[in-house]
Amino acid sequence: MKLNQPIANELFRGFYIERWNDRVRQMPLAEMDKHGHKLIIAYTLGKYEEMNGCKIDWNIVIQDSIFELLRRIVISDIKSPIYQEIKKHKDAFNKLNQFVYSKFDQIIENDTLKESFYNFLFDENDRTTLTYRVIDAAHIYASFWEFQVVKCCNPFQYQNAKVEHEIRQRLYCYSGITGIDNLLSNKSITNFIDLCGQLRFQIRWAQTPRVPKTTVLGHMMYVAALTYLLSLDLDCCDKRMYNNFFGALFHDLPEVVTRDIISPVKRSSENLDHLITQLEHSLADMEIFPYLEPEWEDELKYWTQDEFTNKIVVNDTLHAEITSQEISDKYNTDKYLPYDGELIRFADQYAAYMEAKKSIEAGITAPELVDATVRIKEDNKNKSIANIKLGILF
Repeated sequence: MKLNQPIANELFRGFYIERWNDRVRQMPLAEMDKHGHKLIIAYTLGKYEEMNGCKIDWNIVIQDSIFELLRRIVISDIKSPIYQEIKKHKDAFNKLNQFVYSKFDQIIENDTLKESFYNFLFDENDRTTLTYRVIDAAHIYASFWEFQVVKCCNPFQYQNAKVEHEIRQRLYCYSGITGIDNLLSNKSITNFIDLCGQLRFQIRWAQTPRVPKTTVLGHMMYVAALTYLLSLDLDCCDKRMYNNFFGALFHDLPEVVTRDIISPVKRSSENLDHLITQLEHSLADMEIFPYLEPEWEDELKYWTQDEFTNKIVVNDTLHAEITSQEISDKYNTDKYLPYDGELIRFADQYAAYMEAKKSIEAGITAPELVDATVRIKEDNKNKSIANIKLGILF
């Protein structure tokens, strides 16, 4: 397996790293959340470019972003100007990357994954290509969005004008990318990005004492990273990997209009669960999808409606309740739009398990946390999906 418990633990550290920690903030801004927002932005930028007839390599978008998250977890919150200066000095940057690689050398057990991570750190990719420009532009805009939040809490900070000017200048380097031009012009897509950003302020397990206080957006990013690593073992076609990753990234998107309704409440009755689902769909139609380009709506609904159900499309007809093994055997081809909802469901449950387990390990516990770890472990200890033995992750 590409995913093991040490990697899951290291990824989870992204929840502990606080950004802008030299400024007053309404609440902590975690590294994990920033990368989730960045990938949502990258999705919109990439979709605009595809509408323009350009080609985006989504495998690079996904892998580069996850590996960058791993690097940031190791180097922590180096201020952006310092990091940019280090990157200009090849020897110093290589030594920094060597330090990063040394941290994962024993943690990443799979040789193929380890080689890919090594190549990410030390190969000099041409970041002037459109795919890399989309990634880097999304990274900067996510920081710009954060700064707008931080600036409100620091109205008299003398550095505000300087920081904003520097970020805007970096963004202007990506003018010509349609999505960036639209965001800087406050087109409707800006509202969608702001809506997704609100998920950084929605705390999971809100009524349960817990550390760290993970947010819905950070949870979505963590689930997406776990799903990607698990999907690598399925030898996915490009569209299957794309659907699995972005389906995981957007799986809780409706919560931006419903807030985080905890699982015990949803499960309290079948009628209530069904009603909540209906409300999510109707509210999303009114408050989320109007800000997106119409061409993207079907894709987002494919991911966010029945998000934990396996799906394929054959001759324009949706087929659900198919196993991941059947997808691997018969439908692992782009034209079938394969989607492993069952795998995303496991990643979602495992993320909840880690959120509870890490708090208990830190000494902050509650009956709900203990019950969650026991129940999720018991439910999944013998679970396999398409011959991936998932129980060993516990």
